[in-house]
Amino acid sequence: MKKILKKIFLDEHIILILIFINSVLIFIQDFDHIPAFVSYLDNFFTAVFTIEMFVKIEYYGWKNYWKNGWNKLDFIVVAVALLSILIDIVDVKLHIPLSYVLVLRALRLLKSFRIFRFMPDINNLIQGFNRAIKASYVITFTFLVLLVIISVLSCSIFKAVAPEYFGTPLESLYSILRLFTSEGWFEISDLIASRSSEAMAIFTKIYFVLLMFFAGVLGVSLINSIFVNAMVSDSSDRLEEKVDYLSKQLDMFMNRDGNISSDTEMDEEA
Repeated sequence: MKKILKKIFLDEHIILILIFINSVLIFIQDFDHIPAFVSYLDNFFTAVFTIEMFVKIEYYGWKNYWKNGWNKLDFIVVAVALLSILIDIVDVKLHIPLSYVLVLRALRLLKSFRIFRFMPDINNLIQGFNRAIKASYVITFTFLVLLVIISVLSCSIFKAVAPEYFGTPLESLYSILRLFTSEGWFEISDLIASRSSEAMAIFTKIYFVLLMFFAGVLGVSLINSIFVNAMVSDSSDRLEEKVDYLSKQLDMFMNRDGNISSDTEMDEEA
């Protein structure tokens, strides 16, 4: 029996199929008029993934199992799914607030995230993401500080004119972020201009144009360029190493060819 379980649960292709089927079940659960057995099937898959976890722990050993980052994710996901099932069973007796129950049920969606481990080169992608975070965290933090300053400044200037957008620093921050998405960015400035004097309207338009250009366009583009450059830097480094290696091989070949030609000419002269 143990051999059969190991053969099934250590086969990544089988696990991938199970995760995909479970993701489909999770997707359709919140539709109306869904049969109750769909929820039971979801619980069944949670039990299957629990068995998979114990089979891997027994096969690899606890220490080796826990060294793998994907196994850690699997363990957390299964633990949360089991907790949500347990809450479903005893929530009436414990009088747990409905909001907590709904959050735990929603966290069952994490089971679908396990499918990312089967993506090609996912480890290289994660390593690239880590490099990008390390390379851009200073400029990102600086940009966030600048964003807070702009939000407070905008709140001070436009609070009385447009309190629905700049009534508090938090609302101002949210409005500035909306502007940076470039979706209807002119609507806020046009609204403020329509409620202000002619001079204030001109100032408002100039203020938001400069804000969008320097912070929204240049600032965000700078962060994106640093982030993307750091993510692909490993591939670029490997490519440069190969180019350097080929250049050295070509130089060695040319030097050797030149030496052979010189030796031939000397033999002919002799």
